Amino acid sequence: MPGLLRGMARTAAVAGTATAVSNRVSRRQANRWAAQEVPSEPAPQQYASPPPPTGNAGSDTIEQLKELAALKDQGILTEDEFAAQKARVLGG
Repeated sequence: MPGLLRGMARTAAVAGTATAVSNRVSRRQANRWAAQEVPSEPAPQQYASPPPPTGNAGSDTIEQLKELAALKDQGILTEDEFAAQKARVLGG
C-alpha cells in the first residue's frame, strides 16, 4: 500500500506541475498576442484628391501645392501620394 500511495502522490505532483506550467505558458502567449493586436501607429487614412483648379489657376495651383506640402509634412500624405496629387494639380 505505501508504494501505491507514493506513486499516486508522484503522479499528482507531476500533473499539478504540468498544469501550472501549461497555464503560465498560455497566459504568456495570450499577453503576447494581445500586445501584437494593438497597432503601434494608426493606419493611414485615404483622402479624396483636392478639387481641380478653377478660375484663377495660378494662385489656386500655388495654394493647392502649399496645402499638399503641409499634409505631407504632417505625415498625412506619403511621398508617393504627394507626388501623385502634385501631378494632378499641375495637370500632368
